[in-house]
Amino acid sequence: MPSKYRPQILGWIGDLDKGTQYITGADDRLLYANDNYCAFIRKIKSDQIFYLCIFSFVAIGLIPIMILWLLLIFVYNIYNQLHITILGVSAFIICFIAFYVIIPEVYQNLFTRRGSPIIFNRKTGKVYVNESYFFNFKVLRNPLTFFHPNKKRIKEYDWAYLQGVVVHNFSNYSLNTTILMVCKPHTHKTIDHILLDPARVGVGSYMVWGWVNNFMCCNDLINLNAGKYKSEQEIQFKKEIIKGQGWPEWMVEAFNATSQSELAEIKQKYHVKP
Repeated sequence: MPSKYRPQILGWIGDLDKGTQYITGADDRLLYANDNYCAFIRKIKSDQIFYLCIFSFVAIGLIPIMILWLLLIFVYNIYNQLHITILGVSAFIICFIAFYVIIPEVYQNLFTRRGSPIIFNRKTGKVYVNESYFFNFKVLRNPLTFFHPNKKRIKEYDWAYLQGVVVHNFSNYSLNTTILMVCKPHTHKTIDHILLDPARVGVGSYMVWGWVNNFMCCNDLINLNAGKYKSEQEIQFKKEIIKGQGWPEWMVEAFNATSQSELAEIKQKYHVKP
């Protein structure tokens, strides 16, 4: 059965239901939680360094390879042999596409800071992200964005219109990724994606989704002190994770909004459009 969210995402395994039927155990990516909001880290530093090295090595290696293919086509093919031209052009296009796909991976691993946390407020039903523009599941991009490697995406979403799906990475390690599909209100049409829990093995890929669902449903079984920072350490959490990362002031204040009316007051205070 295909995904009900359209267009279906590449590597789709299954759609995830919302609710409190998931395991409530703490996850090592939980940074902080209080009665209003929780924060999950999405980038482990060791993984970030590993993938940065791998993708950087491949990207750097592709540059001389593409140059060699161009030389073969325009310099060394002195007799203009058609089969050599076709081979050279085909190989160059393949290398260029690979380079186009890899560069965003280099950018997002290079410019992601402090784990790129995602914030869920269960009182207002809002979700907040402040991430590298390239930290997503897109393939087609505006080529001009490649000249802005540290470009950010800072957005507010409605939890009601976020739906979870799991995809695999086509490797022998069976790593799964949980993605939030941003749907057009009251439809299954996808208009955006958010990476929730990248590259996990097996059942681990469902842990963050399960904990978030229990949190957003106000399930009392979850432990708000199971994260890296305890509930009473909010000041320390914001100082070490949020401060200096470009989060708008209104958004940081909105983390703790306890109702839609309070959120509206915060936005009005900072002249933010509803």
